[in-house]
Amino acid sequence: MILAAGFGTRMGALTMDRPKPLIAVNGSALLDHAIEALRGAGVTRIVVNGHYKAEQIKAHIAGMPDVTFSDESSEILDSGGGVKAAIPLLRADALVTLNADAVFTGPNPIETILKHWAPEHMDALTLMVPQAHAVGRKGGGDFAMDETGRLSWNASGAVYSGAQILKASLFENTPQGPFSLHEIWNKAMAAGRMFGTMHSGRWADVGHPEGIALAEAMLHEEL
Repeated sequence: MILAAGFGTRMGALTMDRPKPLIAVNGSALLDHAIEALRGAGVTRIVVNGHYKAEQIKAHIAGMPDVTFSDESSEILDSGGGVKAAIPLLRADALVTLNADAVFTGPNPIETILKHWAPEHMDALTLMVPQAHAVGRKGGGDFAMDETGRLSWNASGAVYSGAQILKASLFENTPQGPFSLHEIWNKAMAAGRMFGTMHSGRWADVGHPEGIALAEAMLHEEL
């Protein structure tokens, strides 16, 4: 699933006429960067959600037979509620999710988490980047990772890249309507089943206007 539902506020004037996922970075819409990453890892069923100017996102993916739209135009469901709403569309026991405002260099981020996914002892696996490799990041880190890969909240730790795998069972007994993925992560952490793996390339946060130029510079340096 690609998390593409937002309020259209953080990018200021850049989103006056389009939602953030359709802003171009290096000649391609942010949403297309995410779709390419998923397809490149062999994902064949993709769900994209949308809230602000949702009709534009729906029109953008029209004609893509492997992509389905999850409409949140009437009520935005936050990160956890958005993923929960997509579970019936994805029809899978485990879900790959990817934020629409993330751009990567290095190996395919989805291939990396799929390679390290071990459902026998994991309920969640997030792709992390060191703070030094988090381009345009505002604020500190998100999680500390111990020697086994288990995660705990820690603002001085590594940065969550917006790519992860979650078991659908984590969403059982969760609220109807909006709720945060933090509730899902806390559940997995409490069970000792939330893990991280490091991305060996770099990652850019394009959730704010200056992130566009920073992401493009990062991609050009990689060429």
